[in-house]
Amino acid sequence: MCKGAISDSPGIYDLIGTGYNNTRKADPFISERLLELLAPMAGETYLDIGCGTGNYTMAMAGEGYAFYGVDPSVPMLGEARLKSSKVHWVQGSSEKIPFADSFFAGAMATLTIHHWKDLNRSFAELSRVLKPNSRLVVFTSLPEQMNGYWLNHYFPEMMKDSIVRMPELDVLIAAASSARLRLAKREKYFVHDTLEDLFLYAGKHHPEIYFDPVVRGGMSSFTALSNKDEVTAGLQHLRKDLDKDQFKTVKQQYANDLGDYSFFSFIKETAP
Repeated sequence: MCKGAISDSPGIYDLIGTGYNNTRKADPFISERLLELLAPMAGETYLDIGCGTGNYTMAMAGEGYAFYGVDPSVPMLGEARLKSSKVHWVQGSSEKIPFADSFFAGAMATLTIHHWKDLNRSFAELSRVLKPNSRLVVFTSLPEQMNGYWLNHYFPEMMKDSIVRMPELDVLIAAASSARLRLAKREKYFVHDTLEDLFLYAGKHHPEIYFDPVVRGGMSSFTALSNKDEVTAGLQHLRKDLDKDQFKTVKQQYANDLGDYSFFSFIKETAP
């Protein structure tokens, strides 16, 4: 999955980079939405910022478009390079993108903005390397959406630490707007039963996946923000609720129409 560095340290993705592809795959539906919202054109060059091991980069490149994948993690980029030599894999970060002004005709950022160290600087950098009128597509979750995850019932401290790192909607839009990136569209995403990319709330309908340490190992919240004792207790609580058929009641308490994640489409405006 396309991820950048944890805001306080990029080391977590250096640690899980080699096993990331075991559970983090490009989901067909998400790939389709990214492609439609980005609307790439033949002959142009595009950026995947925080590309991680390049799963979504490859999905886009597989449609015949020229992509550069940028990520701060050397191990993740090493995994990406094993997949393709056609995509240009470059070490860098959202705060310092190693390309010239107006180099790209569009960009995407998938489940990575909560890892950016400086939101304003990152959007400014993205705006700098984008051509006027090009698109930036962001796939992320908002605090209000994460508050609706039933995971809060079993792992409250981990979720609290995860949610506080997510930029609020108005903060996200303000940071983008200050970089002349105008919000053109927001689209809610609800986790599908058939989701193939096992990110944090992938088990919304399949709670059993959280008992697999390999699956949890591909989720930065469990890997970097969780307390071992809370995870153990939370899993025991979840197991008990599943065995006694009480999980459905817990899940229903968190039912909402806010969406689990969001797609944002920004357009770089021309200079005034």
